[in-house]
Amino acid sequence: MTWEIFTIVGTVAFALSGAFVAMEENYDLMGVYILGLVTAFGGGAIRNLLIGVPVSALWEQGSLFTIALIVMSVAFIFPNVFVHHWAKIILLFDAIGLAAFSIQGALYATEMGHPLSAVIVAAALTGAGGGVVRDLLARRKPLILQKEIYVVWAMVSGVLIGLHIVSGTIGLILLFIGVVALRMLSVYFKWQLPKRAIIVGQNLNNSAH
Repeated sequence: MTWEIFTIVGTVAFALSGAFVAMEENYDLMGVYILGLVTAFGGGAIRNLLIGVPVSALWEQGSLFTIALIVMSVAFIFPNVFVHHWAKIILLFDAIGLAAFSIQGALYATEMGHPLSAVIVAAALTGAGGGVVRDLLARRKPLILQKEIYVVWAMVSGVLIGLHIVSGTIGLILLFIGVVALRMLSVYFKWQLPKRAIIVGQNLNNSAH
């Protein structure tokens, strides 16, 4: 039941996230549906390939496809409800999808008996994979490559679930809230991972001298 709840929450959140991005890019109705579905189901499809689940399992989620289409249609028909806080809403739904799907992916891999490394990868791919595909189709820089911390929070879910530090309905709900909060805080406070720039031209000139 817990796994199903996180699946539904993640599907709705990522379907809306993809729909909002498509409308922001002025896509037509079919573009909204395609981008929303890719966002909602792309990460799970990539995860399934890597952990040995048949791709055909994706087509067994007929009810989730229906839910995704309904919420995207509502967003397309009534966009003015969201327009005043458009950017924040996209970030919020993306954070909700990241949290729900990373937990769902980690639970899925754990139930299949995979090692910790596979659980972490499953959490990261399920949580961030759909968003990456969405951003690439929308010709945007993927959120996973942005300055603010993104995929790390999905990996945290994988670690905590894979090591059985977090379990049970209450623990998973608290983890979900924590991942959403950390993702939004990382955007608000602009938390970043360490980075280093290399200026290739200068290095070549220096070595020539």
